[in-house]
Amino acid sequence: MTTPAAHRPTVIEASQWRQIVNGATDTAIISTDPRGLITSWNTGAHRILGWSEQEVLGQTLERIFPEEDRARGTLAREIEEAGRIGRGGGEEGWRLRKDGGRFWAVGELTPIRDGHARIVGFIKILRDRTAQRQSEEQIRDERHALEIQNRAASALAQESDRQRLLQIVTDAGVELSGAEVGAFFGNVNDPGGESHLLCSLSGASVEGFNELPMPGMTEPLQPGTGSGIVRSSDITQDARYRKGGAAHLIPRGHLPIRSYLALPVISRSGGVLGALLFGHSRPGVFGDRVENRVLGLAAEAAVAIDNVALTQELRHLNSTLEQQVCERTLQLKTNEQALRQSQKIEAIGQLTGGVAHDFNNLLQVIIGNLESLRRNLPTEAPRASRAVESAMSAARRGAALTQRLLAFSRRQPLNPKPIDVNALISGMSDLLHRTLGEPTEVVTVRCAALWRVEADPIELEAAILNLALNARDAMPEGGRLTLETANVEIDQSGSHADVTAGQYVSLSVSDTGVGMEEKTLAQAFEPFFTTKPVGRGTGLGLSQVYGFVKQSGGHVKIHSQLGRGTAVRIYLPRLVREDEPATLADPAPAQAGAPSETILVTEDDDDVREYSVEVLRELGYRVIEAHDGPSALRLLERQPKVDLLFTDVVLPGGMTGAQLAAQARGARPGLKVLFTTGYARNAIVHHGRLDKGVQLIAKPFTVVDLGARVRDVLDGSVRDCG
Repeated sequence: MTTPAAHRPTVIEASQWRQIVNGATDTAIISTDPRGLITSWNTGAHRILGWSEQEVLGQTLERIFPEEDRARGTLAREIEEAGRIGRGGGEEGWRLRKDGGRFWAVGELTPIRDGHARIVGFIKILRDRTAQRQSEEQIRDERHALEIQNRAASALAQESDRQRLLQIVTDAGVELSGAEVGAFFGNVNDPGGESHLLCSLSGASVEGFNELPMPGMTEPLQPGTGSGIVRSSDITQDARYRKGGAAHLIPRGHLPIRSYLALPVISRSGGVLGALLFGHSRPGVFGDRVENRVLGLAAEAAVAIDNVALTQELRHLNSTLEQQVCERTLQLKTNEQALRQSQKIEAIGQLTGGVAHDFNNLLQVIIGNLESLRRNLPTEAPRASRAVESAMSAARRGAALTQRLLAFSRRQPLNPKPIDVNALISGMSDLLHRTLGEPTEVVTVRCAALWRVEADPIELEAAILNLALNARDAMPEGGRLTLETANVEIDQSGSHADVTAGQYVSLSVSDTGVGMEEKTLAQAFEPFFTTKPVGRGTGLGLSQVYGFVKQSGGHVKIHSQLGRGTAVRIYLPRLVREDEPATLADPAPAQAGAPSETILVTEDDDDVREYSVEVLRELGYRVIEAHDGPSALRLLERQPKVDLLFTDVVLPGGMTGAQLAAQARGARPGLKVLFTTGYARNAIVHHGRLDKGVQLIAKPFTVVDLGARVRDVLDGSVRDCG
């Protein structure tokens, strides 16, 4: 019986199969005979590996393996495994290109069988993962830097001996910067005037270091100013150190320094306490990222040195003047605590701010490409789908960590709106019940006629959820979580001396859990401090709540007793003006655009710009693109119609996104503007809040986020700043 033609399966001819294989330009697909000799070579293999098909046909596949893999017989092992279990290799490793260069790749070998199940050859699938590996290494590097900074900050906060403190700073600086040698030189007064001496050294012996000339009175060591940072890619070729016969600054045989970095350590009074100096025998070691890291450490060092000096000053106070000492000690401790917290926020802010923009651009590219993979994966590839979802989850955790760091350092842009706190916690009721589970009873006590507040509703919800999760963890056997609101008035006395007097709305989140001891309570708001097991928390939850509330002009207090539970009370200033209704409306869903609507995308990061342009074109918009402000302005002059400028806040070439928007609107008054950023410090954010009317989408964003935000701005469903 013959099969009707309409029901016969379509047979792909050899030429069609060749077209399909060559269409995979980002994947090398190679076939071999049973001995590993190459029988076909697709376009992707040519692009990734460099050889043309004519150059490799009949050649052994071993040529793509580096010498060490050939010596280990890697190809023979893959062929044996593929024949025995149906799959050979699969591990990541180095592979060779035609030009001899190496790249990081992942690939596997699978057998080709004939109709009698005999192996007649093999298929090798190879993908280039060099960029992903570099991204992963960069993420690990930044995470390691945060750990070093936190460890040093914790040690400095507990150290009372100045010499040990300086050694901690120098050791941490060497580890943070990757220097081979580091030193701290302190400024001292002597009868001959200002001078400096070696206080601590890391990475070299004092004997070897003494053979070097002492550093001159360069910018970081200038008395009273600390006027600059000195950084040299190669000090032996630097004209600044060749003047005045100083060509032999580094004696032969002693610490052959090439890369050099020096920066001042400045006290709270503005005086130069000294300078941190770092060196490496290789040129070009210290870049902007290293400089930002060590700047944060220098700020921590200044606070710690000042604190030691304050402690020594207290010890010399006249012990007979007991009352005076008590009052002065209380004042100093209050000021010290406020300054330490401020300096700590600034130090971490410098560190996180320096990496947040690049880190969020990196996450934007990762999330964007994962979304593209997810949309285009066939339904019959569950393993690949799970891998994409796992990677997406990790990327979102990275974005959340960056946001928490910026929240603690009070550098994330807030978008405050009038809020009815009673309505907000009522709307969160279902979320809290689902999140906390049945063992936890959730009780809300809402104050009648509660005043309204002005705050960022998304960040306030995140703070409440954060506190609720902490409360759940403190009640492992279950218990009661109570959310209570009240109107309160705070004066300038008592326990609220550091809060502006006035009317506030208080929101209390309390539990019946295990409570905290005094030592834990004192450190509860410290960044990275956590009592949870490893892997259960970052130590940034309460710090994030603290940073958000302080940035909103409010105050946070914790009350806790061991065995009786904990209550965290948030105070937010009362909103007096009534010209805007309280709203918690969600943004409109994403809608498609039209080819008649033109968007100008301005982004300096090539990968982020490519992703944004691709998404907007998929949504139906006409898109033009520029890599900086001047290029965007030239495009505007040539384009007859542009409906929206979508620009990064941070741009190269001396023109920020805000300046670009101002000039563009000067030429086209009706132009709509949407900003994006991974870290907006001052350009469109002042006092922690978005400038009035400014529209912003934070990186990393998704297709849905971008589509909805662009549609809102174009349709005028959000108020513009024009």
